[in-house]
Amino acid sequence: MASATGIPDRAIGPEDDIGEEEPLLGQRGDASQKEGLPLYQNLVLGTGVLAEAGILLLVSSVWANVFLHPLILFSAHPLLNSAGLLAVTEAVLILQPTHTGAQKRQGAKVHAAFNSFAIDVFIAAFVIIEVSKFAHAGTHFESSHAILGLITYIILFVQATIGVTVYFFPALYGGEDRAKSLYKWHRFGGYLSLALLLATAIAATQTDYNKETLGINVWAIIISAALILLGVVPRIKKQKFGFGLRHAEESTHID
Repeated sequence: MASATGIPDRAIGPEDDIGEEEPLLGQRGDASQKEGLPLYQNLVLGTGVLAEAGILLLVSSVWANVFLHPLILFSAHPLLNSAGLLAVTEAVLILQPTHTGAQKRQGAKVHAAFNSFAIDVFIAAFVIIEVSKFAHAGTHFESSHAILGLITYIILFVQATIGVTVYFFPALYGGEDRAKSLYKWHRFGGYLSLALLLATAIAATQTDYNKETLGINVWAIIISAALILLGVVPRIKKQKFGFGLRHAEESTHID
């Protein structure tokens, strides 16, 4: 049975064809929210626990090294960026396992809240680095970290804008059907943004400021990034990118 929006309200059971609900790696149950369980358990469902371990390791490594040194205006830049990366990771993890209409609606709201927080702190981090650069007559966008960071900020802003408007204001795209056709591209953009954020964090360890002052260990960040990807990638569901057996039905699902 489906609701007025066309979103199935019944949980998928073992008697159903679950081929389209299988994640990229593993079985459907490894990455699907169980009916009746709270949304927050999605954060550690299946391989999600690896991603949680990775992001906590990354954030603790950054924050510990920052607070071990005298705080200056620039100190807020890595603190805010790592907090934003934490929020983006949680946004992905909370929504991935949802599959019924009710779960998807609840998950989408929490997903949007996490991403809204992330965008706010990323904007603040960008403002701080620019103010710091101008104050010290520094060179802008010279390192690989700075270039990657700028590209990532732009993609994140575009990604967030499309995500909010597609889900909450589909009329801007000519109606729900047209808006839903963009869902898979929004998902792709989300995973790309997460990968770019991790690459930017790794690149940050190679900056002169980190090498000479903060001393954040590059391997701590690489291992953290690997754990995050090992936690997130296996939970990607094939059908949400049009690879499922019944991907034509994607337009009736909200995620």
